[in-house]
Order: sequence, then structure tokens, then C-alpha cells
Amino acid sequence: MSFPPRTPHWLLERIALGELPSEELAVARARLLAEPDGAARLAALEADTAATLARLPPGEVARQVASRARVHRVEGEARARRFRPVFALVPALTAAALVLLVGPRVSAPVGDEAPLEETRVKGLEPRLVVHRQRAEAPEVLVDGARVAEGDVVQVAYVAAGRAQGLILSVDGRGTVTLHAPESGDTSVRLGASGTHALPGAYALDDAPGFERFFFVTAEAPFTVDEVLTAARSLAAHPEARTSPLPLPSRYTQASFLLEKSSP
Repeated sequence: MSFPPRTPHWLLERIALGELPSEELAVARARLLAEPDGAARLAALEADTAATLARLPPGEVARQVASRARVHRVEGEARARRFRPVFALVPALTAAALVLLVGPRVSAPVGDEAPLEETRVKGLEPRLVVHRQRAEAPEVLVDGARVAEGDVVQVAYVAAGRAQGLILSVDGRGTVTLHAPESGDTSVRLGASGTHALPGAYALDDAPGFERFFFVTAEAPFTVDEVLTAARSLAAHPEARTSPLPLPSRYTQASFLLEKSSP
């Protein structure tokens, strides 16, 4: 039995960073997740990105991103020259972009890569990425991970195309903490693609039970107070560990739970 070629690493990076038009991104992501190790490869790359954001200052990250972009541009231009006859009726590749023809027909193959079939999938959802700072290297955490008082965690988000957002946390003592925005009474404009770390890390206190982070997003700016009111209402509820924030449907919300270890 023959299997289609794996998604190449350069395309994997563009999927992880959301650097494709929305329809092309959905098709490429669906194909990747259909591969035997696709989900694991994507998770590993996202974890590495989050760790890099924690380890390096913003200026160094920007330098590395710019350097990577130059490499992709050179590779893309070389690929376009090599396979120009295949794309006689398609505009030339620019900036290492993958040409995907999304529609009732499949895309033209690029080299030895299999065509991407049209797949109707729900768009990417906003999510949080959390890791714990360690002396040797940041540790990427999974939802429900066990943590302890004094652990320092770094929170990052993936906006998945949403324009405005807010990040807060609720703990087992019923305390609500706003993490982004750091000031002001309205939501913040989110990074368009990729993983974005909050400016500072967060040291867990002695609140018992759990610490749960919420990422609330919307297409238009919204007031911080409305979301904080919903969070305080949930914090007083016995099911604050698992229930969603009581917010209108115009909001999208994602959460990340950290379970506190007993002393």
C-alpha cells in the first residue's frame, strides 16, 4: 500500500503560524491531521515555538523570524523556477507561498507533493499555549497539568484570525486576575497569526485546587468589565473548574486548566 507524501516541514511551519489564506490553511491543516503523525508534528512545532518565545527576547525572535522568512523566500523562488513548466497557467510563486487551488478541483502538484483535496473543515479555533519555566528549558504543559505554588508559567495565545481578545484567570479561591490587557477598559487587538506570548510570566500563588486561564475573543472590540463580571460570577460557582464563562454567543472562549498539587 502506498501512502501520500508527508506534509513538508516548510509547509508545516506555515500551518502552525497561520501564514496561509484561511481556505488554503483549512485544507492544508486537514491534510496534515489526516497523516499518521500529523497531529504530533504540529503539536511539537507549536510547543517549540512557545518555548522559543519564552526563552528569547522579542528583538531576537523578530530577528530569527526575519531570517527564516528570507530562507523561505529563497527556497520558494528556487522551487518556482524549477517547476515553472508545471504552472504555465498559474502566477509565479512569491515569498515561498504554497500555491493551493481551493475549489471543486484539486490543486496542481508541486514537485513530488501530492495534490491537496478539497476538504470542508471547521476553521481553526483560538487557543492558549502554556508552559512552565524550568532552569534547563521551558516545559510545555497540557490542559489539566499538575502545578504547584511558586511555579512560574508563561501564557501565549493563538488568535486563529480573531481580531480582539482578553485573557484572565480564575483560581480555586475564587479570585479573578486580568492578564491582558494590562490596563484600559477594552479588549486588545490580537496578533493576526502564529503564537503570541504575553509580556510577562505569572507566578502561581497558594490558592488551592486549580488555576484556570480563559482566552475570550470577538470580531469587534468589547469591554473588559463585561467579561470580568462573567468571570466573577463563574468564580463563585462550584463548577468553576469546568464550566464556561456565562457570556453571549458573540464571544468565543477557550480555557486552559492547571490542577494545583496539595502541599
